Formats: sequence, structure tokens, C-alpha cells
Amino acid sequence: MNTQLSTPIPIPDVEPPDIVRCAAMEIVVTDLARSREFYVDVLGLVVTQEDQRCIYLRCFDEFIHHNLVLRQGPVAAVAAFSYRVRTPADVDRAEAFYRALGCRVERRADGFRAGLGDSVRVQDPLGFPYEFFHHVEHVERLAWRYDLHVPGALVRLDHFNQVTPDVPRAVAHLESLGFRVTEDIQDSDGVQYAAWLRRKPTVHDTAMTGGDGPRMHHIAFATHEKHNILSICDRLGALRRSDAIERGPGRHGVSNAFYLYLRDPDGHRVEIYTQDYWTGDPDNPVVTWDVHDNQRRDWWGNPVVPSWYTEASRVLDLDGELQPLTSRTGASEMAVTIGADGFSYTRKDDTESMPEYKLGHQL
Repeated sequence: MNTQLSTPIPIPDVEPPDIVRCAAMEIVVTDLARSREFYVDVLGLVVTQEDQRCIYLRCFDEFIHHNLVLRQGPVAAVAAFSYRVRTPADVDRAEAFYRALGCRVERRADGFRAGLGDSVRVQDPLGFPYEFFHHVEHVERLAWRYDLHVPGALVRLDHFNQVTPDVPRAVAHLESLGFRVTEDIQDSDGVQYAAWLRRKPTVHDTAMTGGDGPRMHHIAFATHEKHNILSICDRLGALRRSDAIERGPGRHGVSNAFYLYLRDPDGHRVEIYTQDYWTGDPDNPVVTWDVHDNQRRDWWGNPVVPSWYTEASRVLDLDGELQPLTSRTGASEMAVTIGADGFSYTRKDDTESMPEYKLGHQL
């Protein structure tokens, strides 16, 4: 039971859009040249298009115009979490869904940026700037261009991670959009601290993490193998850029994925991610982790740095202004304490009161 759920967001009496996957993110950076060096020269993302104001980047396995947009601006923040929808009619459904919620909605037939067609942007009930599109410019898929691949090649955008003060409320809202929970973190009283939700059949397209919000915790790019992540670490070391590593490399308990967390020149957090698992079966079970289990965040039991729990990127409203933050209240505030100061366990026989790790309910 989600005991911290506050006033729920209404479920509109209209059909939600059929979301295919997370597809792109637009971030504001304060020094476009420095950010280009980080994302292109260091991480190896492919430039699709650029001008003095914006750089459009994509991964090697992608055929859509871009997965990440770097836009020059005065304050580092996130301008859009972008989702591709299945059909042009689903853009109509996205507009109707959020108008029924009373949200601010904008629509442009020629897209809000290069490479996209008819698009809807909304300020969702949680305060996040969401974008929905179907029409997109196709570009060369570079999966077979091994002559261009670098060690640690990033092959696709995998997921977002969002920070919100009321995780159960956020989860219920995303479920009304058709997202399904794959994993979550709870305590013995059923307080939900974080949840991972998906549209494509992987562990997640986005996650909701408890904290002051709305903020963006990280954007994650997938690579094929864990040795690719080690290659990125080697490259960072050779370039004397190892201070960009915030956490890892390591393996998560949640998602079972191998990971590395980096901070870009503006502090935006980037995860490099590989080897999670299939979730596409209709009866895929939800995995619930005990909030005190220190292997949920790192399977090897390494402590998590406090910045990972407390720092995140601000988000913009549709006018390009910083969204005000809402402070987290209630039992979920314990998450920082539990996560960062060692009040955790590894083995059951270490504590008499340890709740059990559970394979949860059926979807």
C-alpha cells in the first residue's frame, strides 16, 4: 500500500496517447563549446545538425534525427522530456489528455525544434515539461559503421530519471498514461521511495525518485557491453577528465544493469547503462526492493555518494523559466538518510528486523 499518496491527479475521461518510448531530451547548457567537447569528443555522440545556438546529437543505433539537444542559455536546466508516440493521431490524444487535466498545452505543426514534425508540449501536473511527437526526420543509422565507432560507443537513449516530492502520486499519474511499473523501492510500511516505469519492453523509460522537485536526476544512454563502460572510464582517465565520474562503474540491484554516472560541464547527470532485462510479457512481475537493502542501488554494496541523492537538474516551464521546487515531506524524506549514511543491510542475519526482498504483485 502506498501510504504517502496525497491528493491524486485526476484520470481524464479521454484516451491517453500510445507512447512508444522515451526518445529525446532538450537541455540548456551555459557554454555550448564545452558541452560539445564533453558529449561529442569525450562520449562520442554523433552530431546530426548544429548552429551557433543548438547542437543535435544522436546515438549510433538510432535513425531518428536526435536523442539529445544542447541549447545555449543563461541557466542550465531541462527544457523537454520527449516521447515518441505511435501514430499521428496519438499527438491529438496527447493534446486532448493534458487539456482535460487543465494543463498548459502548446502545439506546433512544424515542431518545436529541427528534425521533428507535429508536436505537443505540456507542463504536466507534476511540473515537468513533456513533449510528444510522431513525425521525425530519418537519418543514417550508424549501427554498421564500425569505422566510426569509438570504444564505449553509445547506441541508444535508454531512459530518464525524474525527481518528484510525492512518488506514489507521480506513479499513479504515469500509470494513467499507460506506463507500467517494473521495479520499486518500499519500506515495511509500504512507503514507496522510488519506482521504475516502462513503455518499451525494458526496465524503464523513466523513473520517479523521491526528492524536492520537479527536477531531472539523470538521462541515460545505453551501450552494448560493460567493457564499453570501462573504455569510457579509461578515456576519461587518459584525458585527465576523471573528475567527471560521480559514481561507478558498478552494477545496480534495481534493473540488474551495469552503470556509470557522469556529470557534464553544467552538472547535468548522465548515466551510461547496459545489460538490463526484458519486461515485455503481460505478466511480468514487479520487483520490490526493501529501502534498507544496500544492494538495491549497488549490487556490490558500495556506498552511494550523497550528491547522487541530493543534486539534480532544474526544469523549465513552457516560457523557459525555472519551475519552482516543491519540498518533499513525510516519510519519504528518510530516503536521503537511509541511502547516504549507512543505515542499511546486506545479509538477513545482520539484523532481526530486516524485511525480506520480495518479488511483487503481477501486473
